[in-house]
Amino acid sequence: MAKTLFDKVWDAHVVKKLDGGRDVLYIDRQYIHEVTSPVAFSGLRDRGLKIFRPSQITATPDHNVPTIDQHLPLEPGESKDQLDALTANCGEFGVQMFGLGNDKHGVVHIIGPELGFTQPGMTIVCGDSHTSTHGAFGAVAFGIGTSEVEMVFASQCILQPKPKTMRITVDGELRKGVGAKDIVLYIISKISASGGTGHFIEFAGSAIRSLSMEGRMTVCNMSIESGARGGIIAPDEITFEYVKGRENAPKGADWDKALAYWKTIYTDADAKFDTEYTFDAADIEPMITYGTNPGMGIGITGNIPAGSDAKALEYMGFKEGEAMLGKNIDYVFVGSCTNGRIEDFREFANAVKGRRKADNVVAWLVPGSKMVEKQAYEEGIVDILKEAGFEFRQPGCSACLAMNADKIPAGKYSVSTSNRNFEGRQGPGARTLLAGPLVAAAAAVTGKITDPRELFNL
Repeated sequence: MAKTLFDKVWDAHVVKKLDGGRDVLYIDRQYIHEVTSPVAFSGLRDRGLKIFRPSQITATPDHNVPTIDQHLPLEPGESKDQLDALTANCGEFGVQMFGLGNDKHGVVHIIGPELGFTQPGMTIVCGDSHTSTHGAFGAVAFGIGTSEVEMVFASQCILQPKPKTMRITVDGELRKGVGAKDIVLYIISKISASGGTGHFIEFAGSAIRSLSMEGRMTVCNMSIESGARGGIIAPDEITFEYVKGRENAPKGADWDKALAYWKTIYTDADAKFDTEYTFDAADIEPMITYGTNPGMGIGITGNIPAGSDAKALEYMGFKEGEAMLGKNIDYVFVGSCTNGRIEDFREFANAVKGRRKADNVVAWLVPGSKMVEKQAYEEGIVDILKEAGFEFRQPGCSACLAMNADKIPAGKYSVSTSNRNFEGRQGPGARTLLAGPLVAAAAAVTGKITDPRELFNL
């Protein structure tokens, strides 16, 4: 029977099928951070249990960490308490943790692939919705709740109903100035922020295959913003080349064996999906959101559609029919598990080189990991940014979700390369406009929403 890529990976990990439609699913890798793990550790402790396979768990603090002066002791408070708890719990239960000061520290969904823990054909979970990022490698990766984190701790398995399948095909050549973030914002604007509900999405087509691994991670990262359980992309030579040689990737004969298997995980030609969409890459332009969910997005030259949610527009201070071009902005944030990789900073730096940051803009450029930070210094990216008036900070989730000091003030507009624009997501009363690194760069140097194709002569 023909199978989809998702079916092949999922079915290979089913330990037992239960009555009622749930599967006992084996988990290859669990990532944890400081926010959703403390209660799970406490649950183990209360029941006198150990972690079943600690070598298959990777920990790092990211949501609460400061992005400046990381060498200094943390101020007393909830953030310090959560980081201290993660350190203590990992020490007690024998879990490998890459903490502040470690040269492998960073945002969990960025360091996992960097260190070679994320590999094709795996099942991967984390108590964090953007675990879907790892689907870019041909892995079945999804976020789970605290009780499920504890379940995986104790058994390396999880109880899950099998989602339906969806394929979204984007064919054709991308236009100049259009990248992975624009693709996924375009898709969500077309199918809505609930259009993927109940499904696991396979992204396919020539435009998807043309993307780097960084770009593929961005697309899968935001698959859940359509309501999907996760996103997945078939592994290919681009995937294999990215994984090869990384610290925790298979080596020697193990690599040959793994590669042979990885080359079998793709959707069979006559496999059926529950839902299918097809889009033309030529229809996509640089995207920007105007509302309070990621589905409220338009091309940079578009106008806010008639019939848009009135409550969202009131919160954002916008009106139907208005153009987004020319609107003044206050903050720019480049970073997060969506766009905090080295490719994103290369693109931003290349765009702003020889220009100056607008005086009215506060810009936070935050690498997703120490490895990204190191590369940015070695490649001269930081020098370009400083010359243009930008500050390059230290790794962390930063202004994605306002759990640390990097908060957007009430009423201020932030062009953000992160993943969510909900009310208060970047701080109480903050107004978030989601975009890719090029749109963020254009806004940063002009102080307003600007078409990067025109500004940068693309």
